[in-house]
Amino acid sequence: MEFVDSIKLQLQQQQQHFHVLAVDDSVIDMKLLERLLRDSSCKVTCVDSGDKALKYLGLIDDLDNTIESSSSPPCQPLQEEETKVNLIMTDYCMPGMSGYDLLKRVKGSSWKDVPVVVMSSENIPSRISMCLEEGAEEFLLKPLQLSDLKKLQPYFLKSFDNSYEQESANSSIASDKDHIVNNNNNMNNNNINSISKRKAMSPEPPERSRPKMKGLEVA
Repeated sequence: MEFVDSIKLQLQQQQQHFHVLAVDDSVIDMKLLERLLRDSSCKVTCVDSGDKALKYLGLIDDLDNTIESSSSPPCQPLQEEETKVNLIMTDYCMPGMSGYDLLKRVKGSSWKDVPVVVMSSENIPSRISMCLEEGAEEFLLKPLQLSDLKKLQPYFLKSFDNSYEQESANSSIASDKDHIVNNNNNMNNNNINSISKRKAMSPEPPERSRPKMKGLEVA
């Protein structure tokens, strides 16, 4: 029983660090999604367009700069150490860039391993199949309910497992480093002791006698 409670506590702690990027142009739908995710102890970042989502991920330049200078360097994607996103949830129908287009851009970038969930108020089988074939993990129908978020639990667990594996790997590396340092210290101590023993065992050289010539001692 204590083990089960420990797992639940670890999962809750992991969900508090689970970061969801929510993309929806509908204020009502966005507020509902944000409330459901925060009730599940998730960190939520909300944007209202696919372009802003790409900008947040560092995949496009500032939206205010409509004219780019040819000498300006290209926008570099943000590294996950700076902006870590565990899940992207996007509406399908949005003005400008659709959720399907955003899905393709994400899957063709350095963020391709981040799960993407597409949402829509229209239950169109061909649209659902198209998104799933492009790499979406789930296709949820609006309005979302708390039961829909239960389908996302595997991604919470997967993120927890990845963090645990990373921590274990870091601990193993640190342990190996300590082991190497200890071995080096032991080798150095053994070398010093061996040198000291050799010095102690070495006989003192006999005092050289001064040569005598014709009964006179050479000074």
